[in-house]
Amino acid sequence: MPFTSRSLLASFAGCLLYGSPVIADDGSKSISPESSIIFPLQTDTVNSCEVPDKASKEEEDQQPVLIQADSVEASNNSKATYKGNVHIIKGRQEIKADSITLHQQENIAIAEGNVNYSSMDMRSTSDKVTTDLTTEDTTMVNTAYKMSCQPIRGQASRVLKTGQEIYQLEDASFTTCPAGDKSWRFKASEIELDQSDEWATFYNARFEVLDVPIFYLPYITVPVGDKRKTGVLIPSASLDSKNGFELSVPIYWNIAPNYDATTTINYMERRGTQLEAQFRYLESFGQGTVDVEYLNEDAKFTEKGARWGVSWDHSGIYQQHWKFDVEYSQVSDIDYFQDLNSSIGTRDEGQLQQSGEVSYRDQDWDMTMRVRDFQVLVDDSYPYRLMPQIEFNYYAPQFYNEFDFNLHSHISKFSTDDPTKPSATRVHLEPKLSLPLSSAWWSLTPEASLLYTYYSQDFDRTEASLSGLKEETSRTIPEVRINGAIYLDSTHKFLGEYLQTLEPKIQYLYVPEVDQSEIYGGRGEGGYDSSKLQLDYYGLFRDRQYSGVDYIAAANQFSIGATSRFYDDAYKERMNISFGQILYMNGSGTTNEDDTSNSSAWAIESDFNFNDYLFYHGGVQYDSNVSELQVANSTLEYRHTKGYIQANYRYVSKNYIESNVNFEDDLGLITQHGIYQAGLLSEYNIGGNWALKGQYFHDTKEDQMIEALVGVTYLSDCWSFGLTYSDQLIAPNNDPALAIGSYEPEYESNIMLSIAIRGLGTNTGITSGSATNALGYGRPFYLNN
Repeated sequence: MPFTSRSLLASFAGCLLYGSPVIADDGSKSISPESSIIFPLQTDTVNSCEVPDKASKEEEDQQPVLIQADSVEASNNSKATYKGNVHIIKGRQEIKADSITLHQQENIAIAEGNVNYSSMDMRSTSDKVTTDLTTEDTTMVNTAYKMSCQPIRGQASRVLKTGQEIYQLEDASFTTCPAGDKSWRFKASEIELDQSDEWATFYNARFEVLDVPIFYLPYITVPVGDKRKTGVLIPSASLDSKNGFELSVPIYWNIAPNYDATTTINYMERRGTQLEAQFRYLESFGQGTVDVEYLNEDAKFTEKGARWGVSWDHSGIYQQHWKFDVEYSQVSDIDYFQDLNSSIGTRDEGQLQQSGEVSYRDQDWDMTMRVRDFQVLVDDSYPYRLMPQIEFNYYAPQFYNEFDFNLHSHISKFSTDDPTKPSATRVHLEPKLSLPLSSAWWSLTPEASLLYTYYSQDFDRTEASLSGLKEETSRTIPEVRINGAIYLDSTHKFLGEYLQTLEPKIQYLYVPEVDQSEIYGGRGEGGYDSSKLQLDYYGLFRDRQYSGVDYIAAANQFSIGATSRFYDDAYKERMNISFGQILYMNGSGTTNEDDTSNSSAWAIESDFNFNDYLFYHGGVQYDSNVSELQVANSTLEYRHTKGYIQANYRYVSKNYIESNVNFEDDLGLITQHGIYQAGLLSEYNIGGNWALKGQYFHDTKEDQMIEALVGVTYLSDCWSFGLTYSDQLIAPNNDPALAIGSYEPEYESNIMLSIAIRGLGTNTGITSGSATNALGYGRPFYLNN
């Protein structure tokens, strides 16, 4: 096309109206009064999700108006009409149309015929668009729209754009489904989209699925981003055998940028109306969440009265030195989690912790004050309360030449409601001197510690089980520990492709035998806060057999072990195996006087990764003294692009449980033979957005199912569907004191149906039931890299 027939005429008319910034081009030649303007017109700035800072009026006026057109008709100082493939850009707006009329005095553009309008946050196709090029106020008629930065699209008879961020749509539809997908949509007489607050408000709205109306709402607000806004959130409904029909209506309160709250009115057909509230805060001293649940009268269990639960979790650091932690939960009765669904805990909870601590930390020392209690969710169990404990630690690395010095100390006060147990005040001091030595291929650390503990115990002298205790007693025990390791690399590759390392390790530990019978738990049967630790491979090199300090086990022993690792050419660890044992110089390392063995069980741990699709982890503890397998576990997992399948097995002998765990009740109520548990888990994407998952756990000794779960999910761009069924073994209702294996197993069955809308901030929708399981999937693989 000749230059004068298109570009020159359009440019001349534009200059008459707007001055030099107005430029027209025919696509083959260019006119560039400003070196920064390049033709053909570029739209990268317009097609961006980034919303710039609002420009001043002077900056808006100085932005050029860029125009392309086949022809132009101009009226001096009045208007210009561009026709044929018109393309105009002004700041953050872009318009393409069959014709566009520019009005000089009002600075308004009117586009008609196949109008494509683009701004920072919307793309649309309309019959007609009127826009103020200065304020960006825009009116669109018969519009199909799509938001640029959210998966939102729809149609509207009229769209009003106020400034840069507010859209008002009349007789409009709204969906997050892609074009051609009619899965769901909202239709409303008016929709307001606020891009700054990232919320959409619907008036006289109806929700449709496949063009079929499902429900009507006179008013509703939904999120279209991550920002928060006060209002009623989307309700959820459910139906199950425990609560009957259930309707939950959440109400969100955006109190401040660092505070918010959600109150949920939860109606349960068979139980009553429950009130749930959650408060969240973020302050300079930390962040936390407070949850409260209250059911005034449980229609299903009227004898239990009002039922409630509360929890508070807090964690924070203040001015670099202060640290605060709170974990507190309490419920109205021990059956709360069995009878009600709760955000505070699950039915598998055996106890709720109620603890708080405040710490001050400096470079060389720290001090902590803590309190701790428990609500035990079983009858006739009274744990110790720690009220309070003050702990002080001092660190002096290289305080004398290469020697390190540490001091660990605490003062603790224990109390209990059990009249058969003592209460006590305990003072513990533990200075330690160590000499860490190392080079590239070896390390050696000798340590010497002195453990001094003082007790003031208060107990009932008539209680026979406490007859050996003293009201005031103390204990001083020295400890010597030498830990060494060597790190060796092989010069030859294992199987021709793997680099092998060998890490032998040895430790000597000496703790003299001291009579501790005057202390509660001083014979190794537990104490105020002590329990026996598991002796796996990594536990072979501890300096204590028990947590806490109520019983310090005597030791004159060597711990020996080794780890071998295998790396590929990229130095990625593909396999490791660790094995070790404790050799006792005198005694057996246990409190059993009849035990004459001079070594512990062998402990073996291993991991394996074959080409990143086949994984294995296993562990074994075998006592060669009595030819007994004490503990064993194995997990084999195959992964592929569409999912995984995992098989696992856990075994713990009954003798091992009896020797290492203190049970107040008969162990036969829990297990007759120990743990013999096999599991099979899988998840597979069958294509077309569908996925299947299944989990099954079986007691191979009792030959009964422990729990099972099977589910199917569908996930599309705009909605998701899930259906899950589970069975879980539960205690018998007739007599919980029956020994396991002496009664027919009983199961609790649950079905969960979930339908969620995607793209509205977080997913929202309908959930029914509570199908979950306690065991679930685990990934117990411990390879480097």
